[in-house]
Amino acid sequence: MDKLKEKARTLISEFKGEDYVCGLGCLGNTGELLKPHGKKVLLITNLHRRDPENFQTLLDSMESTGLEVKGPFSSARPNSPKKDVLKIKEILLRENPECVVVASGGSGIDAAKAAVVLAVLGGDIEDYFGVGKVSKELEKTGKKLLPLIAVQTASSSAAHLTKYSNITDLETHQKKLIVDEAVIPSRALFDYSMTQSMSASFTSDGAFDGLAHSLEVYYGATPSSFEKIQEIALTGIELIIASLKNSYGDASDMEAREALGLATDLGGYAIMMGGTNGAHLTSFSLVDILSHGRACALLNPYYTVFFAPSIPKQLQKLSHLFAQYGLTDKTSSTPKSQDLGLTVAKALIKLSESVGFPTTLEEIEGMSHAYIEKSLQSAKNPQMEMKLKNMPIPLTSNGVDEYMRPVLEAALTGNFSLIKTISK
Repeated sequence: MDKLKEKARTLISEFKGEDYVCGLGCLGNTGELLKPHGKKVLLITNLHRRDPENFQTLLDSMESTGLEVKGPFSSARPNSPKKDVLKIKEILLRENPECVVVASGGSGIDAAKAAVVLAVLGGDIEDYFGVGKVSKELEKTGKKLLPLIAVQTASSSAAHLTKYSNITDLETHQKKLIVDEAVIPSRALFDYSMTQSMSASFTSDGAFDGLAHSLEVYYGATPSSFEKIQEIALTGIELIIASLKNSYGDASDMEAREALGLATDLGGYAIMMGGTNGAHLTSFSLVDILSHGRACALLNPYYTVFFAPSIPKQLQKLSHLFAQYGLTDKTSSTPKSQDLGLTVAKALIKLSESVGFPTTLEEIEGMSHAYIEKSLQSAKNPQMEMKLKNMPIPLTSNGVDEYMRPVLEAALTGNFSLIKTISK
């Protein structure tokens, strides 16, 4: 484990350099991290209510360096509801800070990213869903976004490191995505010891979100980036497998907490080099019946079988890794890609079962075929086109019904034979 963690630290340093501070017990460094961004700071967080001790450490760190802190103002609820984004935007306009600090899990950070965009550029949130639309508007207007400094509190989405902002419309229960380099936080900090306050359920959700980032990017890696993505993804996935049991079962196990934090940070590195695809895309339509990490954990085995003909190298590496941890038997050196796909899919299911996750959609309370239709319709939305293109078997909206529908029907009952594969 020590060698794995050291490798992860090296990769993360390579990724973010001096703009990112992470480790155990580093929360007190927040004030120093903020110095280049002005004195008038707006603080968005719920830490004062759920973790008063760490909140005080954060506040003392900022005030001891001479910062004028306004707040705390409430962070967003889970899944970054659009209404919460609009509330934060109004606070930003009223308080007019020089920079913004958000101390939260991924949902709070995503909401703060979107709120800064709306406060500076105006318009409707729908205007910015998709790829590069914020940067295009900044170039057009000559404006600059407020510096956003992200203090992560949960091992999960790596929102503190990435160009993504996931926002949910609670009226339609549909999540959409801003993808833009402009919304990457100016600087970030993650004290992995803060994740002790995560429940066992939240811990496992976060772990599988991080695993899905590395896994899906690895599946879709292009030849030019394959070797680096493979290094990042396999390191992150192995750290999650190695630490999952202890981090899920014992909040005080700092070795496991650190390992999980490093692993989910590597998931952030992965999604900055590539992009997630099938499981993430479908999860966006299930937000009212299934948490994000569980949705990705449930769906990725079925997408693995669909993608199998195009990812034999990835499947070979993963099957050997899973065998090391007793999740599957060792495979022969030249198995068929479809057999490898099933092997890896079943290993992923076994890992999900180890934390009590559902492995078929029919197990989910409230699930119906209406969600399959909703997921397929969402996949055809041009705002989600990047997810289809990120697949190792790229699809257009015209192929969604023919190829994605069987994957979701398979995920409904666990019947892999329903999946319609495309030979490479």
